Amino acid sequence: MTIVTFAFIGLSLLPYNFDYWELGILIFFMGIGNGMFASPNSSSIMNSVPPQNRGVASGMLSTLANSANTLSMSVFFTVVIVGIQKAFPGAVKASLSSFGSEQVIPAVQQLASYLASMSPTNALFSAFLGYNPMDSVLSSMNSSIVGSIPQQIVTTLTSNYWFPQTLQQAFMPALRISFIIGAVLCGIAAVLSAMRGQRYVYEAHSSVSNVNKGDLATVEETHS
Repeated sequence: MTIVTFAFIGLSLLPYNFDYWELGILIFFMGIGNGMFASPNSSSIMNSVPPQNRGVASGMLSTLANSANTLSMSVFFTVVIVGIQKAFPGAVKASLSSFGSEQVIPAVQQLASYLASMSPTNALFSAFLGYNPMDSVLSSMNSSIVGSIPQQIVTTLTSNYWFPQTLQQAFMPALRISFIIGAVLCGIAAVLSAMRGQRYVYEAHSSVSNVNKGDLATVEETHS
């Protein structure tokens, strides 16, 4: 869990235009950390349960794991979508203002308002799928309004770079918050794991207790 914690921290520090090897190393260590934790953690839980209750314990373990996976995805997308919804309109207006035309061309102002009202889910999954929605946005607008936008700006808007670069200004802060939440939770898991104590096996503990009781009875009979 400590390895996974540092992997989450590393992911939170990546820029949006990271190199593949940086992500690969972090995902590699995250996989190692999860692999080192999952099996021993399950064994520790199952070993501490009486044999007649291990079916129930296995079911509870699977239920909690599946519920946690579903909850984590819900939390992740909630944080990201809320973050995009708050920051994306400002990012769009700031990007269009960089063209130096928003104040003088009403069409660009209308385009900024249209993009600012775009669903954060549509914007997010468009970026995930490598799809630039600007062609569809421009084609849905009035042709006379689109025609008044300089061709240089239209070329920039429909390129493969403008939309992802604009979206990342809203997406990356929200993504970093999700990674930090993951790091905090894994850090708590590491502390709780360290507090769990030594290895405990229910049968071995019971057998040792029974042996000790038998030895004690034998000693008492010999003494008598």
